[in-house]
Formats: sequence, C-alpha cells, structure tokens
Amino acid sequence: MNPSPGADAGAPPGPGPADRAACPETDGRRGRLFVLSGPSGVGKSTVLAHLRRELPGLWYSVSVTTRSRRPGERDGVNYLFLTEDRFREMVAAHDLLEYARFAGHWYGTPRGPVEERLAAGEDVLLEIDVQGARQVRRHPDLGAAAVLVFLAPPSFAELERRLTGRGTEDPAATEARLAAARDEIAAEREFDHTVVNTDVPAAARGLVSLMAGPHPAAGSDAAVVDGASTGGHGSRPPATS
Repeated sequence: MNPSPGADAGAPPGPGPADRAACPETDGRRGRLFVLSGPSGVGKSTVLAHLRRELPGLWYSVSVTTRSRRPGERDGVNYLFLTEDRFREMVAAHDLLEYARFAGHWYGTPRGPVEERLAAGEDVLLEIDVQGARQVRRHPDLGAAAVLVFLAPPSFAELERRLTGRGTEDPAATEARLAAARDEIAAEREFDHTVVNTDVPAAARGLVSLMAGPHPAAGSDAAVVDGASTGGHGSRPPATS
C-alpha cells in the first residue's frame, strides 16, 4: 500500500491518520503487508477504489489472471491479463507470492514488486481470494507479520443478490461462485480483522482507520461492527441467511 504527502515550507504538523498509512517508514523498518479478502461479489474492488481515493499514496499490488477482461477493465490497472502459458512460466520461476484457481481461471500476486516495496518501508495492499490469503499466511518470510482483513457481506441473501445482479457470467458460473462463497464466508475466523460491507464509503473508512493505526495485532478480540475495522474473532453472526 506508496507514499508522498506534500509538505509546506514551514514546520509541518504531524502526519494525520491517512498520511501515516500512506507514507513509507523512514527509520529502516519494513512496510506492513495488508491482505484484503472475502467472498466473490462482496464488493472488494468497489471498496478498494474508495480506499485508494482516501489513501492515494497507498501501493496496491495488481494481480495477474488468465480470465478475460470484463467491460471497463484495463490491463495493468484492474489486473495483468496473461495467457495460461505465461502464468505457468511465472509459477515455475517462483515469481508468484500466491496463486489459486477460481471459477475456471488462475489468479496470482507477483512476488518481486511486493517484496521490493516492503523492503523500502512502504505499506502494501493485496486484494486476493481466500485461498491466496491462506497462502500468504503460510509464507515463511511474510506470513507472520501480514494483516489479514476479511470483507464480509451483511448477509448471504445480499451477497446472492449482488452476484446474480452482475449479469457478467452465465448461470452455471454464478452458481459456482455462490457455492464457493459459502466456503469462503466460513473462513472468516481465520482472519485478523473483519469489515462488514453494508455501506461502501463506511467500509473504506474502516479500512483507512485500521491501516492508519499502530501495527494491528493479529487475532485481537474487538467486536465486529458494520463498516468498522475490528478484531476478526468478534461477535457478528455468520452471514448465511
């Protein structure tokens, strides 16, 4: 998650919360790795777009995928769109931090740029699926310090409405995503923090609050509140109805 608030010629005030989340460390400390995940259709990309407006200096890792571009998507902005052969080459060369197959297509995170940004003291954000988040958690170098954030729907019925309302896939593909979403929602307790996406701007503000604060502790026990960043082991009922 890049950096560079402007400064005037006078003695600048201390950085605000958004500045702290976007600025690289200057004392030799590594940046923080944030992983945003959740079920398909929960609104990760939409919340991320709001988050990036709030934190324009945040460095966001663009994932690679073998699926086709959807209307309005841009190569290198939404995803890096690859052939399956090129994707296999990256896997063989250990150039991916994590990768997974979902709904018939491959997705992954290029490893080199993430490690370079973290080493430079910049915070990094990954927006990946639950399988990928689990791989990051198991990573021998990055997993222990990674902050995993689960973006949850207010209910499964609302998630189903969002997925069927997309109109970008055939019914079989939508059903596959709904089946996968049930398993993904069950994985919420594996994450450090949960943000419930009842309202997109509020969810984005919750993420800003989490990222701008001191290094969050994994597994803290705060309650889960709509649109707020909280401990992943809180008391929100599962979104299954």
